[in-house]
Amino acid sequence: MIKHFINFEWKQFFRSSYWQKSIAINILMVFFALYFILVFVALGFGMYPMLKKMFPDSDPLIKVNNFVFYWLLADLLIRFFLQKLPVMNVKPLLVLPLKKKRILHYVLSKSAISFFNFFPLFAIIPFGAVLIFKGYASAAVLTWVFLMIIFTLTINFLNFIIEAKSADTELSFLPIILVASGLFAINYFEIASLSTMLSNGIISITENPILILVPIGILIGLYYLNYTILKPKLYIDGSLKAKEQIASSSDLTWTRKFGDIAPFLQLDLKLLWRNKRPKSSIFILVIGLLYGLIFYPNSVYQNMIPMLIFVGIFITGIFMINFGQFIPAWDSGYYKLLMSQNIKYKQYLNSKFSLMFISAIVLFILSIPYVYFGWKILLIHFATAIYNIGVNTHVLLYGGSFNRKKIDLTQRAAFNYQGTGAVQWLIGFPLLIVPVLIFYVPYKFISFEAGIATLIIIGTIGIVLHKKLMNIITKRYLNSKHKMISAFEQS
Repeated sequence: MIKHFINFEWKQFFRSSYWQKSIAINILMVFFALYFILVFVALGFGMYPMLKKMFPDSDPLIKVNNFVFYWLLADLLIRFFLQKLPVMNVKPLLVLPLKKKRILHYVLSKSAISFFNFFPLFAIIPFGAVLIFKGYASAAVLTWVFLMIIFTLTINFLNFIIEAKSADTELSFLPIILVASGLFAINYFEIASLSTMLSNGIISITENPILILVPIGILIGLYYLNYTILKPKLYIDGSLKAKEQIASSSDLTWTRKFGDIAPFLQLDLKLLWRNKRPKSSIFILVIGLLYGLIFYPNSVYQNMIPMLIFVGIFITGIFMINFGQFIPAWDSGYYKLLMSQNIKYKQYLNSKFSLMFISAIVLFILSIPYVYFGWKILLIHFATAIYNIGVNTHVLLYGGSFNRKKIDLTQRAAFNYQGTGAVQWLIGFPLLIVPVLIFYVPYKFISFEAGIATLIIIGTIGIVLHKKLMNIITKRYLNSKHKMISAFEQS
């Protein structure tokens, strides 16, 4: 049966539009994976001499054991924000004479070969080999390596339990951040030396390998706790019951002044206000506006003008970046219906542009109080707002034509990476880094004013050429329309 499941997964992966539409991006991801593998291998082989040089009077293995507490804490946080339980499309299997426990065991076992569990091995195993080469007892080192693998899998299944318990709540990341921060504070302020306690426990297990049954028992317990949480959800009618919500209405007649894009603008505004996931794009505006308080009052950043350009791009473009990178995936649930209507695609895209355009202006106006930290800050915000409107809006719209991942608007917003693919990661460079480079060259060789003028001129050119750029972008979307429809139809 496991062989059949693997066969299904293999066919689903290579027959999906995600694979077929961007082989080049998948190859790039492979190179990134190889890079990180080399980094971890180098860390594994270099950790012993590095620690020996930094702490000549200490045992490197004991030092590593003291850092295990911080590694597990960081690993849990990273997994909570990035790792999701690997799933199959199990609904078609539920009508077949298959035992549910086989499906569940396969899904849980599949999580054990996640790259989150895979990458640490490239550091753990080389470090263990170095320890054996340096004369440590082979049995103790192998026990230590096995124990680190158990710790990794324990965090893996613990994360899924935390995810399951907080999946339906907003701001679900706050409890885990508070717990992790609390544990870190307890250890840092020496209320209780948790890192030392864990280190002593590791040493005890390596000296008495029979004690490894304790962490193995904890791992097995977490595995079956995941099993019991998932089992009640594995029913074909589990997702058929719709949630009952009180309908809300709002007067959006003011949007009619925007002409033929008004219907689409109304649709976007309703989407933003009524759904969990896109609503985060509104709430994050507050975070974006306050972002400058991290940099502007700090004297360290006063002479790092290129960094302030980055901050300006972020503050005036936080909404367009957060909303624009998922165009048209926001409409993926009814994209097929939308494309079957007698509408002009250019009007649809212009409504998205107008929403991002307005957001940049509003954010610039709201950020005017930052002039308290100097007129240069206000000038930076003005230049970056013009650049965002003239350039980044078009970059986001063009990048959206490569989106192929569906978004469930009803899912929680906090650290939900559904719909996030290589496009969202790769598009960050032209959005945030390129304007800094454009500013830096004239700033370095001429003056601050020359760098600001360059950003304003390039942004203005983008605004002037808006119609021509939209024609190019619209053509790109029309060419990709059927591919997107096919991709969004896949669950």
